[in-house]
Amino acid sequence: MKILIIGGHGTIGKRVTQHLSRKHDLVIAGRTKGDILVDIANTTAIKEMFEKTGTVDAIVCIAGEAKWAPFNEMTEEDFYIGIKSKLMGQVNLVRIGSAYLSDGGSFTLTTGILADDPVDMTTSAAMVNGGIHSFVKAAALELANGHRINVVASGLVVDAVEKYRDYFPGHHPIPMDKVVNGYLRSIEGKGKGEIIRIYS
Repeated sequence: MKILIIGGHGTIGKRVTQHLSRKHDLVIAGRTKGDILVDIANTTAIKEMFEKTGTVDAIVCIAGEAKWAPFNEMTEEDFYIGIKSKLMGQVNLVRIGSAYLSDGGSFTLTTGILADDPVDMTTSAAMVNGGIHSFVKAAALELANGHRINVVASGLVVDAVEKYRDYFPGHHPIPMDKVVNGYLRSIEGKGKGEIIRIYS
């Protein structure tokens, strides 16, 4: 398959990329690094990316940002960071990308455990993750041309423990191979409308 991976050089993305590259043709996109540069918060940039890739068999997003800060310090604009990037960025990848996805192709989006088990300073990230889960379940009912859509939601991954350990007291780090398998299940499997939770 020809697979577009947005965020393929990130903490999780590079592991997914390493595995998929063994049997698939990959195009890596990212905000600062990749075969194609794209800011998913920018609709024009998304359209330009797809004009460069042409038709692909799978679209995988492991990108998107949201601000972490105490709720009483968050401004409306702070919430819009996550809404424009991680939420609408992924929605627009599906909305625009449908025209560039081959029949029977798949979308795989990314969220995380915060949708179900938020921690301090994550009101924006938790809100966005939950919104994506609802979007995926609803979009799966309406996508045409045999397109599938799923979302992978992981807990704190092993490769990010040093950076985020203090934010997730008592959380068991998720081995990277388990996380990668979640993406393989979405991309190479047949499921649709699934929230693939990898929390333990």
